[in-house]
Amino acid sequence: QVQLVESGGGSVQAGDSLRLSCAASGGTFSLYVMGWFRQAPGKEGEFVAAINRNGGVTTSADSVKGRFTISRDNAQNTVYLQINSLKPEDTAVYYCAAGQRLGERRDSYLYWGQGTQVTVSS
Repeated sequence: QVQLVESGGGSVQAGDSLRLSCAASGGTFSLYVMGWFRQAPGKEGEFVAAINRNGGVTTSADSVKGRFTISRDNAQNTVYLQINSLKPEDTAVYYCAAGQRLGERRDSYLYWGQGTQVTVSS
């Protein structure tokens, strides 16, 4: 029902910044809590950040706090992840997801994008 398409990833150097975008279609965007997760090769997927329906409440993982900022523009049906001061350990495929409840659990989210690759070299 809901389709999500991430973009904005790429290969960068440590210390650089990226802004990831996730465009939604096929549903009413403002009804969904949105989240970002990431998965490095051979690793479990992990929570990155999430934002509530109107954008007034956000939460993020301790590992990215202070460097990553999630935001949304409901008029554009888009959620963003601003990533600053990138580190090699940030290298992963980044996925956006839509769900009904704000949280860190993957099973809180019903719809997932295909992911966008972020590669950080030192």
